[in-house]
Amino acid sequence: MNINEKLATIQTQFKSKKSRFNSFGKYNFRSAEDILEATKPFLLKLGVNVVITEELTAYSSESTVPILKTIATITDNETGEKLEATALVGVDLNQKGMQVPQQFGSASSYGKKYALGNLFLIDDTQDSDASNTHGKETASKQKLTNESLAKAKEYINKGGSIEAIKAKYVVTKKHEEMLTL
Repeated sequence: MNINEKLATIQTQFKSKKSRFNSFGKYNFRSAEDILEATKPFLLKLGVNVVITEELTAYSSESTVPILKTIATITDNETGEKLEATALVGVDLNQKGMQVPQQFGSASSYGKKYALGNLFLIDDTQDSDASNTHGKETASKQKLTNESLAKAKEYINKGGSIEAIKAKYVVTKKHEEMLTL
């Protein structure tokens, strides 16, 4: 079995319940730890290992949002073949009630969860963790998160319009300034 077949086996047989509860948002979710725990039975059975790496990719005087790049890699222990998936997550340095290490830790956990989700094809489209609005925005528009803000900035840099972003997201004046710099 090659690395693609081994990964496909995990992707099709993977089961991880949303065993954690967010009391603020009142929803169940799965964490990166839950995902890793669910993959452990496959590691020895298929002769693979999974490694997660992170790097700070954007942090300068021009960047108002530090970006963490998280890479989840699966490696075939026999052949050394590798496949990987990436997640980019912004670090919210204005998150109230958190110290800087907690802000980075929160972004790190989120990045790990989504890199693993991308690698193992975990469909979280119905995951409240991804869509919960906490009642803070209108029903027709989504909250502009650090991740979607980074994607929106990339979209605009490639010629997209701010109006298209405003049609989909709640955009504050601060967000607009960040997007049009």
